[in-house]
Amino acid sequence: MGEKAAGPGPWRGTISALCALLVGIGLGRFAYTPLIPALAAADWFTATDAAYLGAANLAGYLAGAAVARLLAAKTSTRFALRGAMVLASVAFFACAQPFPFAWFFLWRFIAGICGGVLMVLAAPTVLPFVPANRQGLAGGLIMTGVALGIALSGTMVPFTLDLGLPETWLAMGLLATLLTAIAWHGWPAAAGTATTAATSRPPSLRVLKSLYLEYSLNAVGMVPHMVFWVVFIVEGLNKGLEVGAFYWVIFGLGAMLGPVTAGYLADRIGSLWALRLGYVLQAVFVGLIAVTDNTAVLLASSLVMGAFVPTSTTLVLIRMRHIIGHDAGAQTGGWRLATIAFAVGQAAGAYGLSYLFDISGDYTLLFAVGGAALVLSLALNLVAGRKG
Repeated sequence: MGEKAAGPGPWRGTISALCALLVGIGLGRFAYTPLIPALAAADWFTATDAAYLGAANLAGYLAGAAVARLLAAKTSTRFALRGAMVLASVAFFACAQPFPFAWFFLWRFIAGICGGVLMVLAAPTVLPFVPANRQGLAGGLIMTGVALGIALSGTMVPFTLDLGLPETWLAMGLLATLLTAIAWHGWPAAAGTATTAATSRPPSLRVLKSLYLEYSLNAVGMVPHMVFWVVFIVEGLNKGLEVGAFYWVIFGLGAMLGPVTAGYLADRIGSLWALRLGYVLQAVFVGLIAVTDNTAVLLASSLVMGAFVPTSTTLVLIRMRHIIGHDAGAQTGGWRLATIAFAVGQAAGAYGLSYLFDISGDYTLLFAVGGAALVLSLALNLVAGRKG
């Protein structure tokens, strides 16, 4: 209530937010994907049960996004952020032994809740303290936390799996604990007090509602790459596991390069045109896979779509802040709704495209649908206009 804005500098807060997303999303979600076959191979769970554990994390993410603002209001934003990082770290240690399915389900769900809370609160807590002409760059740095998780899923996890599954869970828990300690004192004392209500403006509700729908459709458009890309390369194109792994490395490289590049671009050409350019690039490099398996196209698609897994979030966050203005409460509430929209689109896309593949057996159809969803995102943005 009476807290002052004084506290760590803006870039110190940016590092804390990066660490938060690395723990909650990067490690909490993406590092689990390469563990699924290992869990089945070690007879901890069947492959189906392991997949359900992954779904538990997505469900928790949606729940966490829904309650994040209430949690921060009932306690404090600092408490919610620190608590979510601590619980996300504990979740790794809790899964370090082959406990019953219900135990794992509970902790994967808790980890998902923590990820949702951190995604909703971290960036809006620190960005009001970053100079306006550097907020794009700062937003990109924050979302690099997600990208680092994708990169680690292809490097750290396979390495630690050579030591064993318990050691892998413990290693991730130790890393998450270290990142929590790094972030601990970097959070501002009170979010949003660095700017005043006098500089705020009422948001354009039409543009804002369109942005939420665009972001949800963008999530659908990403599903073919996020869920089916490697299996499409390996089985759909018969290129083998090593080639599939190579394309995933390219995907991770794109994820590392994308957010900061996009944030810098948004600072230079504006959030609206950067977002529109993002929709165009994604639509092209998803849709092309429906009509060609040319190697150069596959490489470019891996790189570009890997970049946009975290970059789309960066661009939508920056665009939303420009639409809403400087009202910190409205920014947090808006980002909460955007995060929920993305989670719904991702879940609906994953289940819907999985069903479509079950009945068609055609991978290219999935990319055609994904490309169409991204074209629709662009169309909605153009119709909504540029107010804000």
